[in-house]
Amino acid sequence: MGNLGVPELLIIAGVIVLLFGARKLPEMARSLGKSAKAFKEETKGLRDNDKDNDEKPVVQQQLPQAQPPAPTPAPEPPVQQQAQTNGVVPQSVEQQNKNA
Repeated sequence: MGNLGVPELLIIAGVIVLLFGARKLPEMARSLGKSAKAFKEETKGLRDNDKDNDEKPVVQQQLPQAQPPAPTPAPEPPVQQQAQTNGVVPQSVEQQNKNA
């Protein structure tokens, strides 16, 4: 099955011409050639990049260590002050104004 001779290749070529038509074949061959050329250029570019990367020593850049942000002091909750009034309950300013 792996041996394709000249007669078999001619039969395959004839079937292709019948399927796609003689007008489409040059256009298809042209696009296939462009695709193959682009593929070769890309693989060559990748090989060149690999060679360039192999030749250049890898230099790791030392970055300064990040400083942690300074902690912001938490607001202190209001402290209720106890008035030393010797048992007398302090009055608010409004209540004092009403009494006066």
